[in-house]
Amino acid sequence: MACEERVRELLDIFEAPGACAAELLCDRHPAEAVAFTIVQADLSHKDLTYGELREKSTAFAAALHGLGVRPGDAVATLMGKSEDLIIALLGIWRRGAVDVPLFTAFAADAIAFRLNATGSKLVICDADQRRKLVPAGEVPSDATPLVVVAHGEALGYDLSFNGLLSGNTAAEDTDSPEAVAVGGNGTLVQLFTSGTTGEPKGVPIPLRSVASFIAYQEFALDVQPDDVFWNAADPGWAYGLYFAILAPLATGTRSILLQGGFSAERTWQIFDRFKVTNFAAAPTVYRSLRAGSAAGAGHRLRRASSAGEPLTPDVITWSKEALGLAVRDQYGQTEHGMVVGNAWREELQAPLREGSMGTSLPGWSADILDPLEDIAAPAGTAGRVAIEVAKSPLMWFTGYAGAAEKTADRYTADGRWYLTGDAGRKDEDGFIYFSARDDDVIIMAGYRIGPFDVESVLAQHPDVVECAAVGAPDEIRGEVLEAYVVLREGVGGSGELAEELQRLVKMKLAAHAYPRRIHFVDHLPKTPSGKVQRFILRRERAAGAAAGTAAGDIAK
Repeated sequence: MACEERVRELLDIFEAPGACAAELLCDRHPAEAVAFTIVQADLSHKDLTYGELREKSTAFAAALHGLGVRPGDAVATLMGKSEDLIIALLGIWRRGAVDVPLFTAFAADAIAFRLNATGSKLVICDADQRRKLVPAGEVPSDATPLVVVAHGEALGYDLSFNGLLSGNTAAEDTDSPEAVAVGGNGTLVQLFTSGTTGEPKGVPIPLRSVASFIAYQEFALDVQPDDVFWNAADPGWAYGLYFAILAPLATGTRSILLQGGFSAERTWQIFDRFKVTNFAAAPTVYRSLRAGSAAGAGHRLRRASSAGEPLTPDVITWSKEALGLAVRDQYGQTEHGMVVGNAWREELQAPLREGSMGTSLPGWSADILDPLEDIAAPAGTAGRVAIEVAKSPLMWFTGYAGAAEKTADRYTADGRWYLTGDAGRKDEDGFIYFSARDDDVIIMAGYRIGPFDVESVLAQHPDVVECAAVGAPDEIRGEVLEAYVVLREGVGGSGELAEELQRLVKMKLAAHAYPRRIHFVDHLPKTPSGKVQRFILRRERAAGAAAGTAAGDIAK
């Protein structure tokens, strides 16, 4: 089937007015089919079937009904990757309610912001996360929202997740209602942007968006029915929720869900033990694998993909030798999923071009707009990454929740283009190259320098673990570039190493684009999803400059 036909078929299914999430994500699959293999930290595992998911999520949906949760109500989940998380999500969607994912690394303030913004009626949390829902110095009370505790004992006013599954609830109405069909425009999830450049914004994710998630799984990741698929991303964020949970459930794809912390050693072990053939993760995961030893590690990978942040060329070079295939970079955002990529599907494959995140995926039309005018920029010219709405049938974002002004800022005046807020360029063959967030672009003596280009070069040095480039005010040039560098363990920063890094950028990128100052630091500030917060580095640098200090740096 041609890609365009497949896109239309998916839209017909998931845009239907009578579309039901429980049916499309669970009930239509064979009861005996395995949905997830839940892997523990010690590599013990359990296969979770669609039959089990249907039974348990139906019971949980009935419990939610008894607790007064109605279709359209917000129910928050503060849970790690587990069987209970999948049951909770399907129960919420079966009830026609809206999931509000809360990343388990969030602190109390970030959680409170999302609960207040959505008016969540109920919070389902792992026992080790419960303390984050209590104001400092206080104890749990009967204050709303109600809390359901999983993976531990429920105390005081809390309810037990297992107790609700078994029908042990104080609610009067415990009948099991039919699964609610919210239709293609009905909201499944309200997910918040990472807040890299400002206050997080709520993104309502409708059922019809799942069509685009499946298209990405099929076209870019090339997940086949006999694949052992593992997306290592956390479902508290878009890439994990969309492509480790929703797309696999919708397609009936057996997937691995690791219930345990990440480690390079464990990842290699899972590759070997479970014969993983198709893997997707953020660049940070691949960099960690590169830092660890792969000696003796067996794997059967036929596809490896990366998303969430730009993939530096050094990782691609490493993967060819260590994995036997080049990791393919792909690009998207919370607001629309994945739209550009170096696709793995055979008929869409093209030779990798260094630094490129690929071309528009089927169902999407991405381009580079002129920096000032809302017209396509010439090939090779730096500009704004945008999506042409009318030519992107998989586009599902319609606006931020309760933020019309912020939504309007995302579109050109004529509504033709959705503005991603990212900068890049496109070559003559349509391959797109990421440069930076719009506000991260460094303009020095009239030159626009993307931090990613500089970071890609610095990351090639064997002593550099990770790095970030930012702009700093300069009397003559307007701005100059400075770099913050984390070194591998046991290596100390020095003037000699700073000069070596500067020469590397001059040789590999451009003579004018080298960092005038190298700051050797222990870590980089990041969002919970792992994106470097360059605005914090700029702010801290400004504060340091005002105080006349530059601790921990080497100036050149």
